[in-house]
Amino acid sequence: MKQFTTIFFLCISITIFSQANFQGKAVYQSKTTMNSDFGGRQMSEERKKQIMQRMKSMLEKTFVLSFTREESIYKEEEKLAAPTTGGRGSRFGGFSGGGTKYKNVKEGVLLESTEFFGKNFLISEAAKKPNWELGSETRQIGNYTCYKATLVKENDAFDWRSMRRPRRDEAKKDSTKVEKESPKQTLVTAWYTPQIPVSNGPGNYWGLPGLILEINEGRTTILCSEITMNPSEKIEIEKPEKGKKVTREEYTKMMKEKMEEMRDRFRGGRRGGGRGGRF
Repeated sequence: MKQFTTIFFLCISITIFSQANFQGKAVYQSKTTMNSDFGGRQMSEERKKQIMQRMKSMLEKTFVLSFTREESIYKEEEKLAAPTTGGRGSRFGGFSGGGTKYKNVKEGVLLESTEFFGKNFLISEAAKKPNWELGSETRQIGNYTCYKATLVKENDAFDWRSMRRPRRDEAKKDSTKVEKESPKQTLVTAWYTPQIPVSNGPGNYWGLPGLILEINEGRTTILCSEITMNPSEKIEIEKPEKGKKVTREEYTKMMKEKMEEMRDRFRGGRRGGGRGGRF
């Protein structure tokens, strides 16, 4: 009887994934941790807690991946914004808004609709298959058996540390001293399940023989918390079209120039005796 039940459910699974209109929806929880030593000794623990609380909405997010065999849309789940205290609002609000990521793995197309300083952009780039290294290690995520894969990813060429405000003691140090460089690569670990034979995953990740259910990249973990296969309501996947069309290289260059401009303004404000801007 047990053997019959196993074969029965196996047949159901094969039938589901062989359907021409095969589609699904996966919910992911993204969480990023911060270095507990940020702010140094000059910042009190109470102040650090206040900053962490304000940044929680940025560090913990929920995303939804809607997918078919070939296409997918990945976007942040809409939710009401938390009220700000003191009427000052978030200092991060004007920079960059969370965008919608579209993938077509058959045509090799990646599109991202995003907002930067109040302007909408449509970023286009070729979907180059990541050079994953497949492993034999397995683990269970929910009802799915997942396999481990790793990837060495090149980091952003822009050093975000240059945007931070230097501490007073740093200004007194020898300016000829070479600062330790940021790591140029990051090891990414993925857990994928062949039980859902879709070469897709959260964000820009794809290219494995099964849906990616978890990503570990530096201080960020993206974990699938819910999967719905072939929902009763048909999933419509539409390419994003709004925004100024730019390449990934053009967008990165523009963002770097804008952030460097802001950095110079902040530093200029401090030299002028004002408080300037803060992150």
